This record gives sequence, C-alpha cells and structure tokens, in this order.
Amino acid sequence: MVFRYLLPLLLLLNACVKNNPDPSWLQVNAWTLEANASLNGEEGELTHNITDAWVYIDDKLIGVFEVPFKIPVLKDGPCNIRIYPTIKINGVSATKMKNEHMVPYEVNETLIKNQTLTLNPVTHYKDGLSFWIEDFEDINIKLTDDPNTSSAHLNLANDSLKWFNGNYYAKVQLTAQDSMWIAYTNQDQQLSIPKGKQAVLEIDYCNSLDFTHYLLFVNSNGTNENIMRTMRQSPLNALRWKKIYILLSEVIGYGPNNTNYVQAFKAFYDSAISNNLILIDNLKVVYFP
Repeated sequence: MVFRYLLPLLLLLNACVKNNPDPSWLQVNAWTLEANASLNGEEGELTHNITDAWVYIDDKLIGVFEVPFKIPVLKDGPCNIRIYPTIKINGVSATKMKNEHMVPYEVNETLIKNQTLTLNPVTHYKDGLSFWIEDFEDINIKLTDDPNTSSAHLNLANDSLKWFNGNYYAKVQLTAQDSMWIAYTNQDQQLSIPKGKQAVLEIDYCNSLDFTHYLLFVNSNGTNENIMRTMRQSPLNALRWKKIYILLSEVIGYGPNNTNYVQAFKAFYDSAISNNLILIDNLKVVYFP
C-alpha cells in the first residue's frame, strides 16, 4: 500500500488540538532493525533507511510521520499502538510504503493527557522470506562486468570500511579510457519472483557519478531492459554512504510470465567530475517466495 501525503489529515489534527487544549502526546524515535534469530543470519547485514512510521492507535490510522516525531493524540487511557516500518519508494520522499518484509512494532500502553509517551520502535525481517544477497565478501562475486561492452571494472576494496561493509565492498573507477561500466548478476543467479507480492532491492552506495539500475526480463523470447532508478551523484566533498529501496514488484507484475529477473547496472564517464567513483555494498533482493 502506497501512502501519498497526509496534509489534510494533519491540518484537521492541528485544528482539533486547538479546540482541545489537553491532548496526550506520542513521541516516536528512530527505528532499530534487529536480527531475526529464526533466519540464522540469512538476512545479511542489518543496514536500513526506515525513515517513517505508519501509526495506528486502537486500529485507527493516526498518520504517517517521519521519525523522530512528536504528535498530539486526542485520546487518553489504555490503548494499543501499532507502528509499521515505512520506507521511501525508489528514494522518493513524496511516496512512502509500508515495508511488508518487516514486522510492525506493537505495544499496549496508557496515554495520559498533557504527558508524553516515548517509544523506541524495533523491527526485524519476517519469517519465510527469500533473500538474494551480494555483500562482496567472497571472490566469487555474483555481479559481473559485461565482457563485451564494459571498459571499467568492478573490484573489491576496503580502504574506507564502515561497520556494515564487512571486509570488502565493490568499487568502480571510471576514467576517460575506461569510460563505460555495465554489469549484471550472473546467469546462475537469476531470480524467479512471484507476481503480486512485494519484492524490493536494497542497495548501500556511495557515488560521485550517476549510475543506473535496470531490471532485466530474461525468458525464451530474449532479454528486455527496464530502467528502475538512477542513483544521483554527490559532490566529492560530501560523499557518504546511502541506502535506497527499489520496488521491483510493480514492474514484475506487468512483465511476462515464465520470466527470470536479472539486476543490472550502468554508468558513463563524466569529464566534469575529477574522480568518477561508485561504491556499492549489500545488494539484497527481498521477496516472499
């Protein structure tokens, strides 16, 4: 379910607070993503960019808010609070979605007028999920440079590790001579993802150069290329690791049956940038089988 902003609801809520000067207050801090013990580490590194919370109190939608937040609630007494981890689809702030792969945070608490209830929401990946992961910790990398078209190459690097990088991440350096990078998941890593169920590609990345993700349809009729998202460059003096969630299921839903899906990437040298750099880690396709 996709959420497209709650301005009318927020205006109504503010108006109600003015007419009722004694609301309860709910403060929700940033999300924590924990391991699910039953998955035995299959979910890979626990990086996340859960930016928002979809909030229900006693099964009534209160709204969708960017964490952390503090809101007035026109209710007091014992209640059930359920908060869903919410992500930006394809990195777009205006369109947000419950992450159906993660469990909601749920508590029974008591709201008190003129007092603040503070919650620190925790979530984890659900049981029964399928994961395809390339974390670049093994020399048998599942992401392969196209031998016919790619002059730039993906290499393992570890010169600026963060906690989530493990021992290595992928590094692509483009130059005037090595001016094109095209790579795709190996043929033996093709995925068959059911239609009608949420499927998301997660990517940790750091880049001074634009690069684009494609979803390839591979079947008996050949290969079709679907542009999914371009990761926009950051200035060299402001490079930082970011995370994006790319929604695959909508495109898959319109695709042909009996199709496998390959993740692909493409970038081109930009002479206006002194250091054409792309770093990638923790590629993760998450879906319900």
